Amino acid sequence: MSSGIGDNPSPNTRKESMTVTGVSDESELVRYGLRNLKSIFWNSPPATLIEQAIFRQEGVLSSTGSLVVKTGACTGRSPRDKYIIDHGASKTPDIWWGENNQPFSAKQFEGIYRKVKAYLQGRDLFIQDLFIGADPVHRLPIRVLTETAWQNLFAWNIFIRPSIAAGPGFKPEFTVISCPGLLVEPEEDGTRSSTAILLDFESKTILICGTAYAGEIKKAIFTVLNFILPQQDILSMHCSANTGKSGRTALFFGLSGTGKTTLSSTADRRLIGDDEHGWGDNGVFNFEGGCYAKTIHLSPQLEPFIWQAAQRFGAVLENVVLDPQTRLPDYNDDCLTENGRAAYPIHFIPHHVPEGTGGHPDVIFFLSADAFGILPPIARLTPEQALYFFLSGYTAKLAGTERDLGREPVATFSACFSAPFLPLPPYRYARLLAEKIVRYEPQVWLINTGWTGGPYGAGHRIHLNYTHAMVKAALDHLLDDTPLKKLAYGLYVPETCPGVPPEILDPIRTWPNPQQYQIQAQLLAGQFKQNFSQFNGLVPEEVRLAGPN
Repeated sequence: MSSGIGDNPSPNTRKESMTVTGVSDESELVRYGLRNLKSIFWNSPPATLIEQAIFRQEGVLSSTGSLVVKTGACTGRSPRDKYIIDHGASKTPDIWWGENNQPFSAKQFEGIYRKVKAYLQGRDLFIQDLFIGADPVHRLPIRVLTETAWQNLFAWNIFIRPSIAAGPGFKPEFTVISCPGLLVEPEEDGTRSSTAILLDFESKTILICGTAYAGEIKKAIFTVLNFILPQQDILSMHCSANTGKSGRTALFFGLSGTGKTTLSSTADRRLIGDDEHGWGDNGVFNFEGGCYAKTIHLSPQLEPFIWQAAQRFGAVLENVVLDPQTRLPDYNDDCLTENGRAAYPIHFIPHHVPEGTGGHPDVIFFLSADAFGILPPIARLTPEQALYFFLSGYTAKLAGTERDLGREPVATFSACFSAPFLPLPPYRYARLLAEKIVRYEPQVWLINTGWTGGPYGAGHRIHLNYTHAMVKAALDHLLDDTPLKKLAYGLYVPETCPGVPPEILDPIRTWPNPQQYQIQAQLLAGQFKQNFSQFNGLVPEEVRLAGPN
């Protein structure tokens, strides 16, 4: 199998199977400056894209029918290679410039765009016309152009597919062009490496070069929505969402690997979406039409719906190892990365909400994979604590989630649980969340899906069955009348929870040496305080004082 780029076959082998749908001529491509293309596959269905991916040696079929691909050197996001085009304060106002949003000149962008146009000449091009946003009022048409068939299938799986094939009248608001095989040149192009993810809000164009990791396409579009929607008083959120039989909606905030997809995909609740949502006056709506689940240690017992979806024809498995004889996926093999992924349309999950919408949240969860074993597995947050932990976004980056990470988790603070994707200052999103908490009065819970009994390497990951039990108890309001005990960091923890041993609820009781817990808790509290200093003067004093001390 190739590294996700694939070699172009002979020009005489493709013409009869070429699919050109959704456009009457190539005039739409001319306005992008794309000329002399080989074959154009426009709005091709999954079967065609899978055939092309295999024919072009981009991937292979597993024995269960999923398409398995490798993304080469980039098996996770490359946040240090992401740039926003700086057109000056008048055209790109309020950008949160810094580590997560590095400025890039329009001249440099045009230089790389010229390379993209030259690179694609004589090559096949795969195009999908899709939508973002389940709420029709806030729906955004997008166009995704890729040099590989499998990345086009990824886009078809992840974004919202038109109810009928998009035709010549389709007008995208934003366009993504992904060229994994084009390596930019740092000295000539002004980039850090041979990889570049470039977002231009003025021309509404996104260029992705030098990385085959498909998550870059998904997160670039999420960044776009994080720029547009808050200016319309819509809170854009890095969270999964589901709804119960009573119609009550729940949100699950968290970074990659904290359990958003796992905890929201359950048999007793209907899935609205697994990763990105908006919250407006009409309630919650999914941005996407698919799911992008981590596959490391995927289990049919613990995650049956994700397991089943990942096996189906049409699903894309990124960097998942196959048994060479049986072609069965080995989800426990991390020799390629711990960030193996399954991308599939949301209708592969039987309990999903076809409309992709839900009411105003009744319960909100902040998920944290605490690598130090300090946070309790569940805690009820006050409104002030909710804003503090939302702005802090504490968790541990797990190995493989991003490029250049080692094998051990790294403690991190990611504002709003999505700092790499926030083009606006974090307090803009926090202010919207505060307004909605006051107006709709949801319960807010902190859930630690990380370690207990000690830090990483000494303790162990909290058992998923216990986490499911705690989440279910909160969703069913079984903890409303349960006495709360005030623990470290001023967190209020239920004294009991159905299905969970009481000693699990107080983390210090799980450590062999309580003094070591206290020492580590003090160190982590210092990190919280140091990180939150960036928001001093921007948030009410009672929010600043709601953190660990």
